[in-house]
Amino acid sequence: MRHLIHRFVALTLSLGAFVAPMTSGATTPHAQRSTARVIGWGSVPAILSRIKAPKFPARDFNITSFGAAADGKSDSTEAIRKAIAACNAAGGGRVVVPVGVFLTGAIHLKSNVNLYVSEGATLKFSPDPEQYLPVVYTRFEGTECMNYSPLIYAFEQENIAITGGGTLDGSASEENWWAWTRRRGNDEALARSSVRKLLDYGERGVPVKDRIFGKGDYLRPNFIQPYRSRNILIEGVTIVNSPMWEIHPVLSSNITVRGVKINTHGPNNDGCDPESSRDVLIEDCLFDTGDDCIAIKSGRDNDGRRVNVPSENIIVRNSTMKDGHGGVVMGSECSGGIRNVFIENCHMDSPNLERALRFKSNARRGGFAENVFMRNVDVGRVKESILTIDFMYETGPTGPYKPIVRNVTLENVKSTSSPRVMWIASFPGAVIDNIAFIDCVFRGVETSEVVEASGSILFKNVKIEPVSKGRSLNSRPSWP
Repeated sequence: MRHLIHRFVALTLSLGAFVAPMTSGATTPHAQRSTARVIGWGSVPAILSRIKAPKFPARDFNITSFGAAADGKSDSTEAIRKAIAACNAAGGGRVVVPVGVFLTGAIHLKSNVNLYVSEGATLKFSPDPEQYLPVVYTRFEGTECMNYSPLIYAFEQENIAITGGGTLDGSASEENWWAWTRRRGNDEALARSSVRKLLDYGERGVPVKDRIFGKGDYLRPNFIQPYRSRNILIEGVTIVNSPMWEIHPVLSSNITVRGVKINTHGPNNDGCDPESSRDVLIEDCLFDTGDDCIAIKSGRDNDGRRVNVPSENIIVRNSTMKDGHGGVVMGSECSGGIRNVFIENCHMDSPNLERALRFKSNARRGGFAENVFMRNVDVGRVKESILTIDFMYETGPTGPYKPIVRNVTLENVKSTSSPRVMWIASFPGAVIDNIAFIDCVFRGVETSEVVEASGSILFKNVKIEPVSKGRSLNSRPSWP
């Protein structure tokens, strides 16, 4: 049964804890909860101690010395490849992109290489799909395959970086990559048949080496993708016009994303999507995106369960989220699980930001998200809710894998305008448990809460102020 919790007066719960038990569903949430190891903010110092940005020798390899031209027209792909190879062979250093516009195709990083994009420099990536062949081992929306190379790619490398104050321009537009996702009159989008084929391969367990896409198919590449790599730094660059997801580390560890500005509003333009990765720090970044600002993932459906590697130990702090489907999101590709996510000291505000904290899954994805903590976050306007937990996403209850969200705490979160505080949509057998709001203030709430859950939702010292304040039928303006 769906419960609508109406808030027509300010609600202040300051003298203790209020627990709203939700009885829908036939699960045993306490048994589910007992299987999870609950951690908290005290775990953050240990996580941070493991996240160390790589260091590089003081050697520079200027791409113009290898034949690159700063005219925005000449193809610098081979020159950049040679500079990276020389830097790697010498034991590491910086591959320097100087001031100017350099046209390039796919860039493949190697160990001990820092791709340094100088302030005033632009790496402008070609929109020609041929420039991203041959195909590489990658993930497309949570399913492994052989597909177009990401624009910047690293496979089984260590000590790699993309730094500097310059710009990475993916050149995506409605005339090229983005057009693959658009309907053509009464015909479906070009990408739809390719996506169906990939999902079928994943469900049937076709070997990844035989899941060959690329030319003749329409699966867009991600912008930056370190795959099975470690000791990664992405710092200072600006990213625009991405084909789809911008920063997408997969099966990787010890990752720092710092001071990055992302402003790209195409389809599926997520900002930063750690997937099946651990020990990740995202800080001092700006996200202005066409999809989720940050989306933490761990594989999709049966293919995600085959790989079965969670995303864990992820810290997001001191960042700004503007446009996007969500500020920080878990899923929907979460079949391998997500745990230990810490979000603090962020600002989220835009009429085009839909939610602050979002969980999305369904009975095909399954998976779990647990130990997720948000504190000291200022939210201006959001379009849907402060917290969304949506198990009705896409195929909803159709499938045998019941998702779990548990041990989620929002503390000292303040907002100024939202339709509601919570949108929680679930189905029998799924688990939503131990959700807590502590020391929060939500102002300008416009309508009823939507809650359908199993388990408990706790409010402690929480104020919810509707747009139009009222009073109880028996209240008096003053007493005596």
